[in-house]
Amino acid sequence: MSRAPAEDYVVEQIAKRIAGDIVMSTSPGRALKKWREYFEVSQQTLARAMGVSSSVVSDYEKGRRQPGYKYIRKFVLALLAIDANQGWRKLRELARIAGIPPGIVIDMRDFERPVGLDELLTMVDGVLLTPELPRDKRVYGYTVLDSLKAIASLKGTEFYFLLGGTPERAIVFTNVRAGRSPMVAVRVSPVKPSIIVIHGPRRHVDPLAVRLAELEGIPLILSTSRTVEGLVGKLRKKAPLVPYGLGTA
Repeated sequence: MSRAPAEDYVVEQIAKRIAGDIVMSTSPGRALKKWREYFEVSQQTLARAMGVSSSVVSDYEKGRRQPGYKYIRKFVLALLAIDANQGWRKLRELARIAGIPPGIVIDMRDFERPVGLDELLTMVDGVLLTPELPRDKRVYGYTVLDSLKAIASLKGTEFYFLLGGTPERAIVFTNVRAGRSPMVAVRVSPVKPSIIVIHGPRRHVDPLAVRLAELEGIPLILSTSRTVEGLVGKLRKKAPLVPYGLGTA
């Protein structure tokens, strides 16, 4: 089953949480069994999805074998592929429990190396609206948001999730009219991104948005990319593939 690109980040985050739970467990076998049973998958069904025998699955669950990276990755991919074919029932439940905002994030990835302000400007076909600020900012990843949904739904503390593992990140607001609302949201948030990109304004950007960015010391970029899809596509060229991407199943 294929999935929309907007779901990639949710799959990646949940996959990392499951894998991390197994790796950090004092009993990896019990953790493997716990997750298999949570997804309501039999050993036989899981074994078929993983391309191994059911006795192999049983051996790992009983601790007769210790799972390494390759096995855990295959295990997580198999569970998520099965869940995909069932309409992502368990994935959506886990995302809700983890507090991952649904329908707000369009894309969220980390760059293979730090990206400077000038390079980011090129990537997003950007115009720098705060030229007086220092140009030495670097970011380690990006989060692309639907601006209207984010502003209407997110609480200030939920920006922690959108920043991923570090605040040295670019937040890209799409579906923006003039830029005031995203900057007001950032202004009142307890956590701040390193760089803000807005996509959508065609005629002008609200001067208040620029002023708020200057007060926060956050470079503000206007992306002139024609479409959101084109903007995301150029960002992804500098970001690795989703480690737990399922492709099709």
